[in-house]
This record gives sequence, structure tokens and C-alpha cells, in this order.
Amino acid sequence: MAATAKYNRSNPAVKRILQEVKEMQSNPSPDFMALPLEEDIFEWQFAILGPRDSEFEGGIYHGRIQLPSDYPFKPPSFMLLTPSGRFEIQKKICLSISNYHPEHWQPSWSVRTALVALIAFMPTNPGGALGSLDYKKEDRRALAIKSREAPPKFGSPERQKLIDEIHEQMLSKAPPVPQALPNGPNEESNQLPAADSFVENADKADEGGSTVGSVSGSLSDLTGPESESGVAENTVEPPVTEVTNPHLPEASHRENSPRVPLAPQNPAVAIQKPKHDRLLTLAAFGLTLAIMALVIKKFLKINGLAGFIEGKF
Repeated sequence: MAATAKYNRSNPAVKRILQEVKEMQSNPSPDFMALPLEEDIFEWQFAILGPRDSEFEGGIYHGRIQLPSDYPFKPPSFMLLTPSGRFEIQKKICLSISNYHPEHWQPSWSVRTALVALIAFMPTNPGGALGSLDYKKEDRRALAIKSREAPPKFGSPERQKLIDEIHEQMLSKAPPVPQALPNGPNEESNQLPAADSFVENADKADEGGSTVGSVSGSLSDLTGPESESGVAENTVEPPVTEVTNPHLPEASHRENSPRVPLAPQNPAVAIQKPKHDRLLTLAAFGLTLAIMALVIKKFLKINGLAGFIEGKF
């Protein structure tokens, strides 16, 4: 096939990408799906399911990943194609796992790792990051419902064919959009999933059983026996968010994981009155007592009893 002859299998980037394609096909995830273009394996189309217990739940969000020529030593760029109310569409987004922060990227990370992290970023506070949006929960829920109706239109017929195929696969395993929004204050939408569940998302592939369609079949020629031996060596452990949890590894093992921003905490703070406020309160109290004393003295004087106050009998 033409695509097979186009790439040099000895190239480190090509070899790594073909290994990741093979791993994605053999170990699919129920939470996302990603495949490269047949004519350009450095460009991937993907779709993720909205994280559970959030206003994105049940939504299908498509996007594009562009891998650099020196992948995996430099990070990919990400672009969302489906309106979500969390990220702008057809605009590169700024994440710690993207090319906006190459200092955070680790060569051991993969497309799978990045998609797991992207899902975890969805319900977090945008914080004004480039390419981020901060829609109301109700608007995001409406967009989640609309995202299931049809895949986005983007690019060439080859891209669109791949997008349509991925959407059909994801729709077959997507849960329905809940009718009610998650209970609780608005801040709950900015909280990350527990760290244990974040790690678990990347390991759920052995629970899935979906096929990858016609495009994945055509890519099987690229991922032949030559790359099979390297799959085990390059299988990447998913990142761990920087959340204190007794079940996570020691901190030294988490230093090289994508940094997912934590939701701002609002601890109860005891509010103390300034010192000058207390002095004003005491002065007002003393003035009140003086006025009461004068009123009582005036009352006694009117009734002929003023001598008792002044010590005269």
C-alpha cells in the first residue's frame, strides 16, 4: 500500500507512532478512540466521552492531535472540533501536556496518556488559559446533548471519513446524557476526579471490546511484526494528577506526570474584627451608659428625688 512505502520504519518517530497505533487497536478504551490519518500518521483524529458526574457526561467531543516530527521527544498540539463550552473549537488549546508547555512533556507519555489527561481537564476551572471557555453548566449540558447528533465537519474527505467512523463507534458505547445536572454548588464542576479514578481511566482498555473499523484495518499493514516487539517496551503508564492520596505512589514517582490544575479550595477562615472596630464598640457602649444615667437623673429631679443622687438628704 502507498502509505507503507511513504514512511521509514527505522525513523524513531514513525516507529513509535506505529507502535502506539497497534497498542490502541489491541487495547481499546471505552472512554476515547483515536486513529491517525492513513496518508499522514502524524495527524490523529480522536473523540472522547465527557467525564462522568459532570455537565459533560454523555457528550462526544471530537478533536485533532498533531504530532511533531521529533515525537515523542516533543509534545503534540491539540485542537477541539466539537463545541463543549470548555474549549474553543479549531484553535490550539493550552494544556500542560501540549506544545504550549514543552518543559512539562515527558517522552514516556503517549497519545493514550494525553487523552486520559484531557478528559480529566474537562471539568476543571479554565483559569483564563488560552483556548479555554467558561460556559454555564446548563449551556454545557445542552452542547453535550447536541454533540451526539452528528460529528463535526472538518478538513478533507479523508479526515471527514475518519471522523464519521470514530463518531459512530463512540456513539455505540456512549451513555445517555443525564437529564438532571450534578447536585451541589457550582464549585463542584471545577473539581477533578479522584486520582485513583484518573489512573484507572487509562487502564480500562481491557474492559472495551469495540472494533476500529475500516481505517484501522488499512493501518494494520503499517503495524506489522517489525513493530510488535517494541510494544511492551513502549507501553506507557498513565499520568497521575498531583492530588494527595494515600493510595498513590510516593511523590518522587509523580514528579514526571502531567500537572492537572486543582480546583481552588475554599477553607473556612475565622474572620476577626480589627482592633479599632472593637474600640469603637466599647466607646459607643460607654456613651450609651452615660446618656442613660443623665436620663435617670433628670427623671428623679423632676420627681423631687434628685437629692438622693447628689447625696443630699
